[in-house]
Amino acid sequence: MNIFLNISATFWSPHIWLPPNITWEDISPNADNKYANYQHLIYPLPMAIVLLGIRYTLERYWFAPFGKSLSIKNTRSKKAVSNEILEKAYLSKKTKYKQILALAKQLDWSERQVERWLRLRRSQDKPSTLTKFCESCWRCFYYTYSFFYGLVVLWDKLWLWDIKYCFYNYPYHPVTDDVWWYYMISMSFYWALSFSQFFDVKRKDFWQMFIHHIATIALMCFSWVGNLTRIGSLVLLVHDSADILLEAAKMTKYANYQRLCDCIFAAFTILWIVTRMGVYPFWIIYNTSIEAPKIVPMFFAYYIFNSLLILLLFLHAIWTYLIIQIAYRAFNAGQMEGDIRSNSSDEVSDTSVNNTPINSTINYTNKSNSKPKAH
Repeated sequence: MNIFLNISATFWSPHIWLPPNITWEDISPNADNKYANYQHLIYPLPMAIVLLGIRYTLERYWFAPFGKSLSIKNTRSKKAVSNEILEKAYLSKKTKYKQILALAKQLDWSERQVERWLRLRRSQDKPSTLTKFCESCWRCFYYTYSFFYGLVVLWDKLWLWDIKYCFYNYPYHPVTDDVWWYYMISMSFYWALSFSQFFDVKRKDFWQMFIHHIATIALMCFSWVGNLTRIGSLVLLVHDSADILLEAAKMTKYANYQRLCDCIFAAFTILWIVTRMGVYPFWIIYNTSIEAPKIVPMFFAYYIFNSLLILLLFLHAIWTYLIIQIAYRAFNAGQMEGDIRSNSSDEVSDTSVNNTPINSTINYTNKSNSKPKAH
């Protein structure tokens, strides 16, 4: 028992979590000063369950009927003909070229017939267009709420207009009720994403997104415990803006409003680069890495906090590279029609995709989920 107490005392040492000469008693939450209470970090977990309930209620009674009114089908791709031999090969998950040759010889089929059957079989397990539309509706709905609520919450806060106020008089920064709700709901959303990701539409960057969600939660927990909620609230605000347009572009893509989809995706690309590779590194990261050490004595937990911010920037750089790469290939879609279709996904339905530049980009982006989330 003493061992656990010693470990706990070491972990929560103010020398690790707080600037020099500051103790936990100095920022203990009470009626006079509402500093962040670490015990409140448990609230986002049940709140995440509530959010999931709200999500599936909206999807069933609002988003799905709306999608059907736009003639979005709730049917999956054409089913592959029943074949026990190929079914066993499919269930093995990894089908190499040598196996395809062997299967073709065993069934007296061509290699192309075997590959087509496997593509059709994979398509059967993929969600319908309506399911993907509802998922994008929910995310667009949440990001829109979160961004504008965050903007309202932070509009009268000094640190929105002068970021150095994130560290002036630190750590004596009380948490107002509106910032408390902004944090708790945002954290519960990322917990909900972490839970639902295992049964939502599967993306090729599943683990990248999972790491992103966990890093975001860890970042928010660190900022909450260390009373760094001011800079944390700015990170949330910057991350939500571009996600609104990406999810809206997906929705219009699924509804076959191609021109609108093109316009929204073009706006998303610009806003993504401006916020994730402009505002975030040159405003937030610059402040936390260069300006903050001039204002506040550094401490161990702060270095971890800033490292998590830089980790998010690294993920942004990867996704930005993918978005630019996809956009470039899509821009040349007329010359690279076959390559784009084969690289975007192995779904058979891709053979009917229109070959407009942004259409190909959105098609690829939907299936690889080349986005973040800070989410």
